[in-house]
Amino acid sequence: MAPSQTASTDSDRPPRRRVHTRARLLDAAGRVLVERGYAKTTIEDVCAAAGYTRGAFYSSFESKQDLVLALFDRHSAHRLDQLESLLHAPAPGSARRIGELLLAVDPDERGWILLFLEFRLDAARSPELSARLHEHDKAVTGALALLLERNGKSAGAQSLATFLLASREGVLARTATGGPGSDEVLDAAVDVLAELLPALLPSLNHAP
Repeated sequence: MAPSQTASTDSDRPPRRRVHTRARLLDAAGRVLVERGYAKTTIEDVCAAAGYTRGAFYSSFESKQDLVLALFDRHSAHRLDQLESLLHAPAPGSARRIGELLLAVDPDERGWILLFLEFRLDAARSPELSARLHEHDKAVTGALALLLERNGKSAGAQSLATFLLASREGVLARTATGGPGSDEVLDAAVDVLAELLPALLPSLNHAP
């Protein structure tokens, strides 16, 4: 490899320490933001939880908004990995498990859902933040559409992905706080989705 190529590669690679710092800040932010909420959490709170200074924070993120969007990106990637596992090796009952994965509020997930809903409401009052959140939504929708295409959805994958994510958000908004009626809403939504998915994703019909 030519020296110039080596230099370019090295300069393009984030320093290991910076990657580690970013990961620790994200981990700390995930704990603090989920516990306290978006509005009540400050950058100083995140830095204290991670054991870093504000300077370390700003070497990795431009703002609290930037941090939260990075958290959402990481969380969405984890969910898509779970979904891919269910689609890659379908088994009897996979359609219902996919519906539950998309729509159910796990007790450990409740804080995440409330954080996302709070952030989206905040974005509704800020055109700049709304535009950034739209880019996040578009990326997640595109990743889900690609996953659906790889698993038997030959046409309309983008529309189906948009529908599934919008449905997910609506159902989560109705059920995240629990209380009377939440279980009924969730059961009805999962039932409908479990019935629709085999027709939309033929691969689910070939489970052993």
